[in-house]
Amino acid sequence: MDLKSNHTPVLTDTAPITKSRLHVHSSLLPYSHAGATFPHGMLLTIPRKKTGILEDVRSSGWLDAMKSSSPPPRNITKDVSNGFASSEADTASSYFTWLLKYPSALTSFDQITNYAKGKRIALFMDYDGTLSPIVDNPDCAFMSENMRAAVKKVAEYFPTAIISGRSRDKVYEFVGLTELYYAGSHGMDIIGPVRQSVSDNHPNCIIRSADKQGKEVNLFQPAAEFLPMIDEVLKSLIECTKDIKGAKVENNKFCVSVHYRNVDEKNWDLVGQRVNDVLKCYPRLRLTHGRKVLEVRPVINWDKGKAVTFLLESLGLNNCDDVLPIYIGDDRTDEDAFKVLREGNKGYGILVSSAPKESNAIYSLRDPSEVMEFLKSLVVWKSSSLKSLI
Repeated sequence: MDLKSNHTPVLTDTAPITKSRLHVHSSLLPYSHAGATFPHGMLLTIPRKKTGILEDVRSSGWLDAMKSSSPPPRNITKDVSNGFASSEADTASSYFTWLLKYPSALTSFDQITNYAKGKRIALFMDYDGTLSPIVDNPDCAFMSENMRAAVKKVAEYFPTAIISGRSRDKVYEFVGLTELYYAGSHGMDIIGPVRQSVSDNHPNCIIRSADKQGKEVNLFQPAAEFLPMIDEVLKSLIECTKDIKGAKVENNKFCVSVHYRNVDEKNWDLVGQRVNDVLKCYPRLRLTHGRKVLEVRPVINWDKGKAVTFLLESLGLNNCDDVLPIYIGDDRTDEDAFKVLREGNKGYGILVSSAPKESNAIYSLRDPSEVMEFLKSLVVWKSSSLKSLI
């Protein structure tokens, strides 16, 4: 089959957020095993998304989307009588109003742990913007030693996985912990425990491999057939953006990220147009956007939400009413995971954001420092619970 054509790629984004949020902050969701699950024989049946026509990247919708992921600095006017900047006051007011809808996971910690009593917590987290700060150079998105220690400790008590848009190897280099499970390329490259039922039923997507310590693991790569195409596009994107100051193309194995964080805003449309021009010949690739980044991904029906479900099954924790999955993330792509947990009443999504925005999450945390505090609180709560049983 010819992987190229003269059609333009489809513009897709994460699943739309429903208008009704059911006000879940006022009463905890009951756990249910119904919802987003994958029965055997269907777990890894991954249909291709339909391709379509992408409007010119300079159209208002796409360029506005690029701008919305990186809002310009606010104009601050000084309120002399009250002694504070009015813009800051407005921002604080809107954030506190937003917290009524997405309450802090720290202030709601007792509520979360009360519901978690008698359940096994499974923890899933994004990396950039969640465990590490967003930085200008994506190669320098290092997590602090304190954060690494907090993640290592929480993994001693709960199954813990990191699901990132980065390549799996890159995330492992940043984190450097063998106690975790890693999913790179938005869940298209997962390393997990060996389970006979999963491996034998889906030999085309899962292969036996070994981790850094030589331990046998399952390696799940539903987009393996796209690797030659991704490599080809990677080279083209590097070549066509090399004259745009500040643009950076990152190889994330099963997807390619084009960062425009350091590009002058007047050239953002140029970045988008160059990317679009390359993708016109690749209808089996799609274009999405994140926080100051354009991402080229295979057109398959797979995302972070499905990665969470796959990992739960791999861990033997799916369809169990004594399991409480918690997903912490800050990006648009994390909404797929939030949506899976919300729709199935399976667990809690926690959005990391210091600015108000709509989400499928139930709770919120302001920044990575609050994420670390939440992880430490989980450890204290669990260790205290275990001691009370002695």
